[in-house]
Amino acid sequence: MAKKNHIKLINQKLSEYSHSLLSSDHDPLFLVEQSDLVNICKILKTDNELDYSILIDICAVDYLTYGQADWVTNEATKTGYSRAVEQKIIADHDDEFPDRFAIFYQLLSISNNSRISLKTFTTKLNPPSVPSINKIWNSANWFEREAFDLMGVHFKGHPDLRRILTDYGFIGHPFRKDFPTNGNLEVVYDEDKEEVVYKPVSITTRPSVPRVIRKDND
Repeated sequence: MAKKNHIKLINQKLSEYSHSLLSSDHDPLFLVEQSDLVNICKILKTDNELDYSILIDICAVDYLTYGQADWVTNEATKTGYSRAVEQKIIADHDDEFPDRFAIFYQLLSISNNSRISLKTFTTKLNPPSVPSINKIWNSANWFEREAFDLMGVHFKGHPDLRRILTDYGFIGHPFRKDFPTNGNLEVVYDEDKEEVVYKPVSITTRPSVPRVIRKDND
């Protein structure tokens, strides 16, 4: 099925729910309202003409400071940089970034040889949350746990929302932009206690230097 016709079919099937096409340059990307997410996902999976039977991935994105750059690399490549920048990010920019966290869902229809992505924003509550789709695709279980662990997004209705990659005593969520690059704690072996213990991190954060983008590739 041609891409334009397939997008038209998706719009018809989802006509009673709030959604919009954000991009169709590659795989179509749809923005959906969080309140309609579960119903939209059910239609995409169970409708015989759409048949998005496989959930490929779920990922969370932190839009804190999105669009704000410390460096303008294209203009500075000829002159270079005088020094690195120690980036200072203030957490909880609720007024400036009300839609801070977004969740992306990548779906695959084998029968139609088609991929699409869904995007929805979390609530503004603390913690940010979205409905779980684990009952629609079983593969969502670990994907949602990963997003919870690394980004701190809660998935309402998830049967076992626990950390999956970091340690049980880990503090914070390492993929958030306001998470310190040197972390909060470090693990060391205490020879007196003869066991592994946590202690405050002893390393300092280094100022970052941007990747230089050169149009001439020299």
